[in-house]
Amino acid sequence: MVLRGVLTVLLLAISNAFMTFAWYGHLRYSGQLGGGRFGIVGIILSSWMIALLEYMFMIPANRIGYVGTGGPFTMVQLRAIQEAVSLTVFALIATTIFGTVRLQWNHVVGFVLLVAAVYFIFRS
Repeated sequence: MVLRGVLTVLLLAISNAFMTFAWYGHLRYSGQLGGGRFGIVGIILSSWMIALLEYMFMIPANRIGYVGTGGPFTMVQLRAIQEAVSLTVFALIATTIFGTVRLQWNHVVGFVLLVAAVYFIFRS
């Protein structure tokens, strides 16, 4: 059961890395994503191709982690984990790879509150 939980979080992290590039990568790398040559249509198509990779990790993560398919998490818990992982991965990519964001105190407070929300969702 613990392995399924860890695998779920790992797959969600990979999924969110692709999601971050699909949703925000074009803002930083539009020339490399078809934006220079094909305009917005090229960016949309490139983002869809990246999002397909996102779904190839997210769907198995949810299936592995869901209590109804033998996993340790309820649907609400999966959603809470998804939000926490999503913001964490986004912050890491935006600050390190994109290099466009500097985390400030209010971002840290927001992340702490998100972790608190996950804590309360997991309480029985």
